[in-house]
Amino acid sequence: MLDMDLLKAFVSVVDAGGFTRAGARVHRTQSTVSQQIRRLEEQAGHQLLLREARGVALTAEGERLLGYARRILALGAEAQAAMAGAAPAQVVRLGIPDDFALAALTGVIADFARARPGVRLAVECGLSCDLGSAFARGDLDLALLKREPGSGLAAAVWPERLAWVTGRDVEPDEEGVGLVAFRQGCLYRNRAVHALEKAGRSWRIAYECANLIGIEAALAGGLGVAVLSGWAVGPRLRLLTDPDRWPPIPPTELALMVDRNACAATRDLAGLVAAFCDREAGQRAAA
Repeated sequence: MLDMDLLKAFVSVVDAGGFTRAGARVHRTQSTVSQQIRRLEEQAGHQLLLREARGVALTAEGERLLGYARRILALGAEAQAAMAGAAPAQVVRLGIPDDFALAALTGVIADFARARPGVRLAVECGLSCDLGSAFARGDLDLALLKREPGSGLAAAVWPERLAWVTGRDVEPDEEGVGLVAFRQGCLYRNRAVHALEKAGRSWRIAYECANLIGIEAALAGGLGVAVLSGWAVGPRLRLLTDPDRWPPIPPTELALMVDRNACAATRDLAGLVAAFCDREAGQRAAA
């Protein structure tokens, strides 16, 4: 059994970005919070956090536990409110691909939260394959998913143009392609491998990471190339446009999935997310 207090400390450390700030949130000393994390790691049987100079980072096992921890704590709060006779807060569960968690979309979500103080948002970022499974299980009320074009019903869809990218000041290796990729199951990773195989180019996985921040850092550091959506190409990256070296990548699709039994708050948030995606898609089409 995982202790609720330890899970609360774990989530607080992740959200605060460090042990000292987390201690202030949960009214504990830094050393007490560190002891709680060690006890949770003993219960989980895995290291969950990496201590770094600028704060903390999640291990792969920590990333897996984080979503469960948030849901466990939310259910605990609902149960406590129900036992106290209070109406539990309405929860809207949103899934967003890691490479689409843009600052602008975060602003849209924040505006929604401020306009509906009685609604609690639970946002999960991850690979589309994981978000799709969570939505199918009923663990998400709405989700943005990267998928094959025309692969099913959706509330709205937008085409995604994919491109080869590398670091802004990087010249990729001419001999063998070093791929910087999300973990197995990522649609972009599959697209990159298939394109290189079809073109007869040798390749290897040079760096694998679960989030866009790590992918971008690896590319900027010269570890290789990647296939990304136009949504995710920031100022530290540049496009590789030579068709003789970088074969074209078939487009994918961004789909907005909304639970058929969604409440009014979920439908309102879905409308805001769709309007945001419409604006972004329009701007990219005009670029």
